Amino acid sequence: MSIHTNKVKFATQADPILLEALRNIANAEGRQLQSLIDEALREYLEKRQTDKPRKHVLKALDESLLQYDELYRKLAE
Repeated sequence: MSIHTNKVKFATQADPILLEALRNIANAEGRQLQSLIDEALREYLEKRQTDKPRKHVLKALDESLLQYDELYRKLAE
C-alpha cells in the first residue's frame, strides 16, 4: 500500500474512553493523533486484505521455534 502525502479530511465518532486512550498513547510517543489513526487504519487494511500472517507474528514464531525447538519435537512424539 502506498503512502500518500495528500490527506482527505473526514469526520467520525469514537468512544470517548477509546479516544482518550489513543490521545494518551500519542502524547507518550510524541506523535500526533492523526499519525496513530493512519497507522491503525493501515494495519487494519493489511490484516483484512491478506491471508498472510503479519511480519511481527512470523518473527515471534521464528524466535519461538529457535528457543523451544527441542520441546516442540518432544511434544510432537
